[in-house]
Amino acid sequence: RRVGRALRRSGLVAGTGVVVLLVAGLARPASTEPVVGRDGEPVAGGVAELVTLPIGGHDQGVMIRGADVDAPVLLFLEGGPGGTALGSMRYAGEALEESFVVVTWDQRGTGRSADQREPEETFTLDQMLADAIELTEHLCDRFDEDGVYVVGSSWGSTLGVLLAQERPDLVRAYVGVGQMVSQARTDEIMYADTLAWARESGDDGLVDQLLAVGPPPYDDALIYPSMLTGNPQWQQYPTGADHDGRSGYPLNLLVDEYSLTEQLRSAAGLIDTFALLYPQLEGIDFRDQVPRLDVPVHVVVGTYEAPGRADLAREWLAALDAPVVQVETWDRSGHTPHLDEPGRFAAFMADVHARSVGSTPVAEGR
Repeated sequence: RRVGRALRRSGLVAGTGVVVLLVAGLARPASTEPVVGRDGEPVAGGVAELVTLPIGGHDQGVMIRGADVDAPVLLFLEGGPGGTALGSMRYAGEALEESFVVVTWDQRGTGRSADQREPEETFTLDQMLADAIELTEHLCDRFDEDGVYVVGSSWGSTLGVLLAQERPDLVRAYVGVGQMVSQARTDEIMYADTLAWARESGDDGLVDQLLAVGPPPYDDALIYPSMLTGNPQWQQYPTGADHDGRSGYPLNLLVDEYSLTEQLRSAAGLIDTFALLYPQLEGIDFRDQVPRLDVPVHVVVGTYEAPGRADLAREWLAALDAPVVQVETWDRSGHTPHLDEPGRFAAFMADVHARSVGSTPVAEGR
């Protein structure tokens, strides 16, 4: 009996401990640590904030970090739709913070902006663009800038191009990584490429799955990621020496910038937001709809990027009319060069800024 009572007490204590830890996690507020110098001390004149801004009638989360509050502003637009990049930019964005005020935005329905009570009718492409414009205007006002550097990744590159097209007065330069051009055509190519790879490699299970659903488009948007990302050639490749594996999903959620509640909402928000927004991208094709941009355009393409994205990006950029059109191919990157080779990307962005202000680039010929 004594043993039984002891075991019950131990179980009660352990269970109570779990509850306490869970409550503590739920109660822990999100925070971001100061930007520190090489000596490990906070940098004087830096900025490190997690703020909530009223954008488009809804509170949306923004992380702002930089070693110098007077540095040029870089607005990062994450992919998805539904992705969140606060953790990614904490792990891979520190070098950028030396030269820029880096603003990472959790878009409507994602991360710290994943309000589950938000009505679905607000999840539209037009609203996302309006949100991006409103945020950019706010950043220009707050930091007394004529414009910001817009960096778009994957879906964020779609939004970034539309922002640069609609409001070039707010954009100093546009930079694309994982550049999207035509979501519909990309999906068709990736389906064909994945099916061909599955047949060549003898993956009969994947062949059967692909043949069962047929080529896109699909009524169920959640078929896309499961069917079109099965090719390991686009997932497994060499990266830069400074690549941090935690910068990718889902490990990028495990940072202090999210509370436990926000981490849980982020996982659900990715699925919900993707399902709502992805079908709205089917009608976009920059080859026809964006023949001209009135801002400098710089795009980094990874050697291991899926051809369905990379080939269309090069085709669009070859015909694009813009003040500057720069395309670089990096041999240790795939769909996310800014994460795969973060130090190189920071140097690349420093070059972009140097060109923008008319000074000598920091590095040539990369």
